[in-house]
Amino acid sequence: MDTNFVDYVKICCRSGKGGAGSMHFHRDKFTAMGGPDGGNGGRGGHIILKGNKQLWTLIHLKYRKHVIASEGENGGSANSSGKQGVDEILEVPLGTIARDAETGEIEFEITEDGQEVVFVAGGRGGLGNANFKSPTLQTPKFAQPGETGKVEWKILELKVLADVGLVGFPNAGKSTLLSVVSAAKPEIANYPFTTLVPNLGIVKYRNYKSFIMADIPGIIEGASEGKGLGLRFLKHIERNSMLLFMVACDTTDVVEEYKILLKELKKFNPELLDKKRVLAVTKSDLLDDELEDEMRKDIFKKLRGKNKTEVIFISSATGKNIQLLKDMLWMSMND
Repeated sequence: MDTNFVDYVKICCRSGKGGAGSMHFHRDKFTAMGGPDGGNGGRGGHIILKGNKQLWTLIHLKYRKHVIASEGENGGSANSSGKQGVDEILEVPLGTIARDAETGEIEFEITEDGQEVVFVAGGRGGLGNANFKSPTLQTPKFAQPGETGKVEWKILELKVLADVGLVGFPNAGKSTLLSVVSAAKPEIANYPFTTLVPNLGIVKYRNYKSFIMADIPGIIEGASEGKGLGLRFLKHIERNSMLLFMVACDTTDVVEEYKILLKELKKFNPELLDKKRVLAVTKSDLLDDELEDEMRKDIFKKLRGKNKTEVIFISSATGKNIQLLKDMLWMSMND
């Protein structure tokens, strides 16, 4: 299990103060009483978020409680402007949402590699006195101070970006499937809640194609009300383009369990039910052909009239229908 997965951090951001404008008059050995030549102050450093597709977690920001950008330099004589403060650039994974910590309001989202957004703007530099010269004011004896920087508490929240999100109760076989179809090595054991963080795997497909699959921690009844691992993980499902529901064949009632999972998702966010979905009945190596046939008929009968749900019987242990499942997912994603 990846204990380095961090999907929420709260940080205090302090942008740089702008440099003061200069109040100066030109003087040299030939000019005793020259005009105003005070330069502008430099802008204070911004705090910027930048998308980095190589990152999967916010762990590098977990212990960085304060982010401080430098101040802009003051303006000088001879119309020389002060240097800008150095920007602080925070690299974050794609799918990072920036919120205001006080209001909880979402400010923006980082979705592309290399995307840069000013998180907290630095103070503007003050104008030097040369800017205020006019026909009626030949010798302005004032300049602007620089703007102060801002101090703001911010929240960064990560929603995993993946093509296929695995949804199921603990022990439905999600981690096992991910370990079979990708190079991911999730912790696997036969007790509930082995998966405490989302595991991501790149699934290799035909002709060098690939897609990303995310094993979201097990949902239990009441997850949408915050029970179990609850809301913390349901939010990751929002970012998946399609959902693969997984129910073990030795469950008392496959369709009933599927409906409970749907109900939890609907309570959390009804729009999740608009996503394409596939139902995989797992551990089907435990079934003989006759029993599988019977179960299939029963499932189709109970799901009749429901949002079109494709059903497939798979076994990660024997590899049964795994390639067929990949084909099904690929076609559904690219439909």
